[in-house]
This record gives sequence, structure tokens and C-alpha cells, in this order.
Amino acid sequence: YNFKELYKYRDLFWTLSWRDYRIRYAQTTLGFLWAFIQPIITLIILNLVFGKFVGVKTKIPHILFTVVGTSIWSYFSYVLINSGNSIINNQNMVKKIYFPRIIIPLSKSIVGFIDFGISLLILTVLMIYFGLTPSSNIIFSPFFILFGVITALSIGITLSAITIKYRDLQHVVPFIIQIGLYITPIGYPAEYAINNLPKWAQGVYFLNPMAGVIQGFRWSIFGGTPPGELTIISLIVTLLFLFFGLRYFSKIDGEIADYV
Repeated sequence: YNFKELYKYRDLFWTLSWRDYRIRYAQTTLGFLWAFIQPIITLIILNLVFGKFVGVKTKIPHILFTVVGTSIWSYFSYVLINSGNSIINNQNMVKKIYFPRIIIPLSKSIVGFIDFGISLLILTVLMIYFGLTPSSNIIFSPFFILFGVITALSIGITLSAITIKYRDLQHVVPFIIQIGLYITPIGYPAEYAINNLPKWAQGVYFLNPMAGVIQGFRWSIFGGTPPGELTIISLIVTLLFLFFGLRYFSKIDGEIADYV
């Protein structure tokens, strides 16, 4: 992909990101409070489902275990849902002027950091409350955060390009996100799922790139058993999505205005 051209249009990138922020928060009744309400509700539901009803046992308080997973997942889900139909929602601009179309899904990555930052704030408060300190592995946390960002963007770019032709995907993605909330090790360790799945399903489970991201980020915060092959498989899947997404987007970039 032509990254020099992307840099040339960096002002448009920041303008679109600021617009998304205003649409999501500045023009709502509760405003920025929504950024706190959503992760807290998600955290409470997952803690009840897996910590109370299912009875998943964790070495640290389950609510702490879960908030680490929801922090990365909230960013991932926001980027996926909003980048998937981003070009279709901006079709008037796409038809009128030329610019690298990939800027549109990429701009969704910025606003998602607000939710992520708030989730980390909640995590910090809970760790202080329970009297826990991060492990020495925390030096690896930036890697897993970057890993999560690249995973979200690579799949988001791929979806935004495919959705231009196959509009039904914009309705399917939110449904997949809801399912992914429960089949990704957010409220439970990956080992819990693997030990209860048949061998053929274990291979499929490993193909979920966010499984390695979340397990790795949790390990960087609290320590324990390193994610190992789960991270490697997730990284390979992410790189494949990134390669395919950039290649496919570059191929149809000049034809996007005709499709929308």
C-alpha cells in the first residue's frame, strides 16, 4: 500500500477521528459518561455469568481477571463495528473527492482508545482496592496492546473492503461481536475452554486472534503461565488478515466510488 500518500492526507485522518468523537460523545445527552457506562455494564454482566453462574475459578479476583479482557475487547469490538460499514456511511464524501479510502476505517482506531483508556482506569482502581500490584511482565504490555490494535485494524480494514460489495456483512458483524464476547477468553482462561472442547474444536478456537492478545495482555499484568503457542498462532492469523486486507483494499481502492 502507498503509505507515503497516507502520510500526505494525515490532516484528513485526524479530522475524521475528531468528527467520530463528536458524534459518539459530544452530541449525546450523557456525553462522555457513556464511555464509563458501557465497559462497567459489560464487566458486571461477564463477572456474573462466568464468575457467579458458571463458577470459573481464577487466581486473582474474577472481576479483575475480567476487566483486563474487556479492556482490549472493547477496543477491538469498537473498531470492527465502526470500520466495517465506515466507507458505506461516508459514501457521499467518497463520491465527491479523491483521498486514500483506507483513511476512513483507519480513523476509527483513535476514538476506540477512549474506551480502552477508561477500562485501564477501572482496572487501576480495582487493583488498588484489592491491594494488588502489576507483575514484572508489565514491560511486555505495550507489545500486546499494539498486537490488539493491529488485530483490530487488520480485520477492520478487511471487513470495510468486503462490505462495499457484500452489504449484508454490516448486519452480520455486530452479531459476530456478540458471540465473540463469550467465545474469547475474556471472563475465563483459555485453558478452561480448551479443556472442555473436542480436539477439532480446539484448533478452531486457536484461530481466534483475540484469544492470544487477551491471554498475553493478562499475563503481562498479573503474571502466571505465558500464553505460548496461543500468542504465536494469533499473531500468524493477524498478519494474514493484515496482508490480505491491505492487498485487497489496494486492489479495489480506485473502484470504491463506483461500488458505493
